[in-house]
Amino acid sequence: MQHPSYIKLHSSGELIERIRQLYSLMKECKLCPRKCLAKRFEGNYGVCRSTNQLLVSSLSAHYGEESPLVGWNGSGTIFFTNCNLWCLYCQNYDISHLRHGEVITINQLAEAMLSLQQLGCHNINFVTPTHFIPQIIDAVGIAVDKGLNIPLVYNCGGYESVETLKLLDGIIDIYMPDIKYSINQNSYKYSGAKDYWDVVQPAIIEMHRQIGDLKMNPFGIAERGLLIRHLILPNDITGSKKVLDFIVNKVCVDSYVNIMDQYRPAFKAYRYPELSRNITLDEYYEVINYAESIGLHRGFGKYEKLLEVH
Repeated sequence: MQHPSYIKLHSSGELIERIRQLYSLMKECKLCPRKCLAKRFEGNYGVCRSTNQLLVSSLSAHYGEESPLVGWNGSGTIFFTNCNLWCLYCQNYDISHLRHGEVITINQLAEAMLSLQQLGCHNINFVTPTHFIPQIIDAVGIAVDKGLNIPLVYNCGGYESVETLKLLDGIIDIYMPDIKYSINQNSYKYSGAKDYWDVVQPAIIEMHRQIGDLKMNPFGIAERGLLIRHLILPNDITGSKKVLDFIVNKVCVDSYVNIMDQYRPAFKAYRYPELSRNITLDEYYEVINYAESIGLHRGFGKYEKLLEVH
């Protein structure tokens, strides 16, 4: 097994410097592309509604992620409360919108990582980590001293600051971003981000620069690399073909892309007729067939997933 790169970064003392820089970005918050300048250490917040208090909604060995993450012992998922997006159809709206979760300390977060590793989880999967990334990496430093040695997954909505991502170079082993939209008008209407498409492209390119395409061990377990998710919405609200063209032309044709069909109306989706139904099989296969036609070949298709697991 290849040791995660954050161990070497910690040994050199560089991890401590990165943590300092991340906290500096949080002081008048510029962690995400909104750059709202909220003084979070003084109890203020922006769209993410997060102060300096670390909020977690759940910690568990999770088996509902992609097979290269789950393996046979599960992905050690830590769901963080709140989000820097405001998706009206969010299926985890109780966490992202209603703020269900508990305040924990950085030391408790470190212990949680070690407990998930002790359970045999193949990775530590930070779900919606953007607004708490200084505290998270602070906890990683503590956990490394106590034996943490499995890959770290950055599981996010794709609305990320390149400046912040550069501070995670050598720390994060697996980036798992969504690419939600290629249409800014729709990202603004349904997720409250008027520049989503402009932001997500350089963010994905930076992630790929750091860690390349998804690599797995001989047992099919992900060790390092980029895993992209794209959720198909009804009526092509996402602009799926443009998303896939970007991946092929600007990232890599060998990118692992999970083209997801599990959209269902949730939260406020029923207020919008165009979002108030599941996607159809025709909508799904139109995107799948297009992906295949432009050369994408990893992460989707009924045979491909079985091959990568076995």
